[in-house]
Amino acid sequence: MSNIIDTRVMPTSPTNPAARIPPRWVVRAAWVIHRAIYRVTGGRRGLTRPRPGHYGMLRLRTVGRRSGVERAVILGYYLDGDAIVTIAMNGWAEAHPGWLYNLRANPQAVVDLVDGPRNVIAREAQGEERQRLWDGFSAYEPGASLDDYSALRSTLTPVVVLEGATPVG
Repeated sequence: MSNIIDTRVMPTSPTNPAARIPPRWVVRAAWVIHRAIYRVTGGRRGLTRPRPGHYGMLRLRTVGRRSGVERAVILGYYLDGDAIVTIAMNGWAEAHPGWLYNLRANPQAVVDLVDGPRNVIAREAQGEERQRLWDGFSAYEPGASLDDYSALRSTLTPVVVLEGATPVG
């Protein structure tokens, strides 16, 4: 029997309407702009630390599972002790993001944080831990809840834990 709590049910409260996702082209344009800001500023802009009401932004570098080429994405995160927690949401599209499949094939990755790059090992949270970490995002997520967004997908959104953050070098 699984301990995973399924958060895919649609919200029913009229005072808490379902989240609205912008058209895919808007989501993709935002990703392109964010990566461009990071690249043009040499990494001085685009990454942030988590703080109450706002999750942080990190850059995750994985190795492509088929290409063997480094891939980089910018993701929201928060800290749970020494662990970095993020969700594999792909802009709330139906499919999981490519970086999740890359981590499943090779869990060793590098995260770029405000204070520098760190080597990490990735794993997907399961059961009660997944639910606890999922719920932890509520302290950082402004606006509609993650449950509202998750209800728009037919698959459970993976929670990814990045552990062992040691300086690169």
